[in-house]
Amino acid sequence: MLRVEHLRIGSLPPLSFSVAAGECLAIEGPSGSGKSRILRAIADLDPVDGQIFLDGHEQREMAPAVWRRTVRYAAAEPGWWTDTPRGTLNPAASSQDRIPRLLAAVGLDEAMLDRPVSQLSTGERQRIALVRALADEPKVLLLDEPTAALDKASTALVEELIRFQFLAERSVLIASHDTGLIDRLAHARLQLAPSDPAPRPLQPPQP
Repeated sequence: MLRVEHLRIGSLPPLSFSVAAGECLAIEGPSGSGKSRILRAIADLDPVDGQIFLDGHEQREMAPAVWRRTVRYAAAEPGWWTDTPRGTLNPAASSQDRIPRLLAAVGLDEAMLDRPVSQLSTGERQRIALVRALADEPKVLLLDEPTAALDKASTALVEELIRFQFLAERSVLIASHDTGLIDRLAHARLQLAPSDPAPRPLQPPQP
């Protein structure tokens, strides 16, 4: 279980919530309300006040590299530090058949990994980044606008892959403006609004 206690993000009041294994928490709110900053804080990418625990172990008790492999962040605009996507994959994960299976699940061929990043569409890059995030099987998946650049068919494939993460007992947090995506996937919601004195309570998914 991921547990967040008294996390301070910008002008928001302290946030406390938990996400069990196999469940999805959606973080909703207008642009600038702090959705991405919450995910980045949980991923240990930005310094913030508060405590974050995974299965009873505090974030500060783990080496940053270990935490970030276990609690994986997939940005809305993924970063690339090599000319082709293959060079950004964990070599250990790349040696398994997991990568081709994940790529097929989101409608991509393995040959995409060897194409220059500059020649890939925004949607292709976004799906490859999701595969990269899942390749070494993190316990927690932090997804920032995971389907923002995708068409309807690709969105359906990505949503199905996210549902599979529930069966794999991963905790999933999604920051998104897409209410349809949230209705279909979220088990609970954290709604943020800068003008509110406090975040709205967690809400169950719509039936």
